[in-house]
Amino acid sequence: MTLFLEERPSDSPYIETVWRGHSESAGSFTSRATSHGEIVLMRYAGSTNLTIRGPETAASLAEYPAGAEWFGIEFKLGAYMPHFPPGMLRDRRDVNLPQATGQSFWLNGRAWQFPAYENAEEFVARLVRNHLLVVDPIIEAALQDHQKEVSLRSVQRHFLRATGLTHSAVRQIERARYALSLLEHNLPILDTVAQAGYFDQPHLTRSLKQQMGITPAQISRLSQPA
Repeated sequence: MTLFLEERPSDSPYIETVWRGHSESAGSFTSRATSHGEIVLMRYAGSTNLTIRGPETAASLAEYPAGAEWFGIEFKLGAYMPHFPPGMLRDRRDVNLPQATGQSFWLNGRAWQFPAYENAEEFVARLVRNHLLVVDPIIEAALQDHQKEVSLRSVQRHFLRATGLTHSAVRQIERARYALSLLEHNLPILDTVAQAGYFDQPHLTRSLKQQMGITPAQISRLSQPA
């Protein structure tokens, strides 16, 4: 293994997870579909770059250089930056913010100090105070089938604005990620089909191959003891 990653939970209502990693040598990995946007900071060859990323609807191959360091803040579903609509960032159409100094970057006409793994919550709270990060409560309510007073058309508009995806696309991605987690915890394939709500095993296989870049059989082989 040449790429090392770790993550931690967060008590922020705007953050899903905070992660960091580094590479010892160049390589590649499968970037899996996700409904969540994120901010990623990369340090490489003496330079620091901050990137705003949107959702990804399919698995894709991503390459990385040797000797790089990363730190990321993954937003909760429904949290987004209004100045950077998620739909415009979808499927690796990332935005790199210009560097102001070696320790800061430009955002909304101001220089901001680069965040760190340890102060991610403080950085996000500052974004919120400056109205640069907001959350749409209808998203979570709709996913839990609690949103009864808003029309389906209105819910769809909220999803497209806050996630860059349709309600159906979000459900499909979240289901695939849930199924992947079940299989990685050694739940049998047919039990995963039933628990995650797939029609049958071929349906599960197609979904995971397209969105996670791996099949149930491959996950099972990887889970077997050496």
